[in-house]
Amino acid sequence: MHRKRRTKILATLGPASSSKEKITELFNAGADLFRINMSHSSHDMLNDLVATLRSVEKEVGRPIGILADLQGPKLRLGEFKDDSIEVSTGDKITLDLNEAPGTQKRVHIPHPEIIDALEPGHRILIDDGKVTLKVLKASKKDALTEVVSGTKLSSRKGISLPDSDLAVSSLTEKDYADLDAALAAEVDWIAISFVQRPEDVAEVRKIAKGRAGILSKIEKPQALTKLDDIIELSDAIMVARGDLGVEVPIEQVPGLQKQMTRACRRAGKPVVVATQMLESMITAPMPTRAEVSDVGTAVFEGADAIMLSAESAVGDYPVEAVTMMDKIATQIEQDENYDGIISAQRSEPEPTGADAISLAARQIAETLNLSAIVCYTGSGTTGLRAARERPSVPIIALSPVARTARRLSIVWGLHCVVTEDANDLDDMVDRACRIAASERFAKPGDRVIISAGVPLGTPGATNMLRIAFVASDGQSGI
Repeated sequence: MHRKRRTKILATLGPASSSKEKITELFNAGADLFRINMSHSSHDMLNDLVATLRSVEKEVGRPIGILADLQGPKLRLGEFKDDSIEVSTGDKITLDLNEAPGTQKRVHIPHPEIIDALEPGHRILIDDGKVTLKVLKASKKDALTEVVSGTKLSSRKGISLPDSDLAVSSLTEKDYADLDAALAAEVDWIAISFVQRPEDVAEVRKIAKGRAGILSKIEKPQALTKLDDIIELSDAIMVARGDLGVEVPIEQVPGLQKQMTRACRRAGKPVVVATQMLESMITAPMPTRAEVSDVGTAVFEGADAIMLSAESAVGDYPVEAVTMMDKIATQIEQDENYDGIISAQRSEPEPTGADAISLAARQIAETLNLSAIVCYTGSGTTGLRAARERPSVPIIALSPVARTARRLSIVWGLHCVVTEDANDLDDMVDRACRIAASERFAKPGDRVIISAGVPLGTPGATNMLRIAFVASDGQSGI
C-alpha cells in the first residue's frame, strides 16, 4: 500500500490506542509513525508498545517509525497551606527556597535554578499562563514578585519562564533513564523537550551515538534566538505550539511556525507541526472548521509531518482523528494552489554535487513527466536531499537498512521500502523499476529516474542519475 499524500502523520499512543488492533486501525487510517510520550509511559510500557508496533509493521509490510518523547524538566510551584490562594492584580508574593507551606505572602519554589535565573522585570507564568507574575527584586535566596494578571495560585502548578535562561540541562534524571531505555528498545527517534540551546541537543546526540534520530522540540523562546544552530545539530525539529504559545505572545505563534518550517526546509531537515491540531476531536467526531484550516496551513507550508497528541492518545475518536487528518492533507495536496506555493518556497540547493544531483532529478522528472524518482539511500541522506526539493512526482526511497527506512517515515514525500542492496548498476536499475511497478507507482511503459551514490553503499555520495523504462515484466527496459 502507499499513501495518496506526501505529508506524514504522527500519532501519539495512549490508553485509547495501545492495543495491537487499534494501532493497526490507526496505521490503516493514515498514521505513518507513532509517538510514545515518556511523561506517561513506564519502561515496561515502552517495551510493550515497541514490540506491538514491530508486530504491526511485520503484518502490514511497511516500515513504521517510532518516536520516544522525553518529558524534560517540569518546573512547578510548591505547596500552599490551604492548597490555593486568591490573588489580585498588584498583590506582592515572595518566591523562596523555604519548604514551609505557602501563604498569601510567599510560596516555596522547589527549583534553586529558578531563583538563580530570575532578574527584575522577568515574567513568571503559572498554570499555562493563567497567572502572570513580574519580578520586582531578586536575590540568591528569593524573589519579590507582583501579580500582573490572574486570580488564583494553586499547589504544584506548572511554571514557565519566558525571559529567564535557566542554567540547567534539558534532561532530568528521569530523562537519562528514559533515553537509555528508548535506545535499548531501538526506537527510531528521540524527542527532546524544552530545548534552550544547541548544547542540549549535543548532549543527547553524544549519548545516542547515531542509534536514533534527534528531534528538538521548539517550545522555549530562548531556543528561537539560537534556532539555526539547533537545527544544524538536530536531525528534525518539532514546532511545539502548546508550550511555545504560553511563553511567547500567542499571536506570534503562526509567524514563528512559518519561520521554523521554512528554516527547516532550507536546511533539508524534517519539521513536524504539533499540538491542538484537531483538539476538539478528543470529545467530538468532527473537528471545527478552524482546526481544518490550521492543518491545511501546515500542509500548504510543506511541513514534513503533522501530529496528533491527545486526539489519538486519550480521545474518544482516535481512528476518526487520523482519518480526518489524512483527508485534509490529501485534499490540500490536490488543491490547484498547492504545487505553486510549495515551489515558491523552494530553497536554492547547496553548492555540492549531491544537492545538484537531487535538483537535477526533480527537474528531469517534472520536465519529462516521469512516474517516480527512485533513490537508493543507506544512511538516509539521499532520501532527505530528494525530499528537500519537494518534487511534484512521487519519491521512492529504497534502503537495505530497516532502521533507515523507519527513520525516513517522518520525511515529506518519501515512500520507504526495505530491500536488499543492489549488486551492481544493472541490478540497481532493475530493482528500482521492479519496485516502482510492484508498489503501484509505475506501470509498463512508464519511465522513472534513479539516483544513487557510486560506488554503491557509499554514505552520502549521491552522484549518479539514470532514466529507465519499466518493462512489462517490471524490470527495466531499454
